[in-house]
Amino acid sequence: MATEKQILANQENSKLSTGPTSEAGVLASSQNNFRHGLAPRHHEVFTFLQDEDPQKFGELVRNLIKEHAPQGETQKILVRRMAESEWLRARAVRLQTDCFTDYDNLNEKRLALFIRYETTHERAFYRALKELQTLRKEKRNIEIGFESQKLKQAAETRASEAQTLRREQFEWKKMVAESKKEVHAAAKNGQGDQEMAA
Repeated sequence: MATEKQILANQENSKLSTGPTSEAGVLASSQNNFRHGLAPRHHEVFTFLQDEDPQKFGELVRNLIKEHAPQGETQKILVRRMAESEWLRARAVRLQTDCFTDYDNLNEKRLALFIRYETTHERAFYRALKELQTLRKEKRNIEIGFESQKLKQAAETRASEAQTLRREQFEWKKMVAESKKEVHAAAKNGQGDQEMAA
């Protein structure tokens, strides 16, 4: 356990440390404790491993932008998130494959970690996709809002008219059935009166 004197000395020494000041030093220190790149700590910096091609990532981003045609900053961010999530998911799969190169010394803990990250990034991809679709749907609903209200009112009117028509048909059928009963009863009574007179 550190003594009070050691703690004070450490606090004084820490005041003298300012960390890296140059751009290269800041960039180098940002890579401290960089293990596998599956859980980036800084959103602003998307890091590539040595065996990865940043141009392929750019191509993935362009393809997703072409496919989803994001409108507005939020949609662009969601498409970028989708690209990053897919890239990290693929990285996790590659790292899982690397675990099997030496099957006799398989590190099951490490393999489980990569599987967990694969699942995490796959979910993140679909969450961003769902958010993008929800945003678009809301925007469409706002754009069509007035027209859709008219359509809804027209549908309600048609449904009401159809219900009124069904009610009227039921009433007519009921009246016809009652009329037939009365005619049948009258015919039966008329036949009974004829039998009595005979």
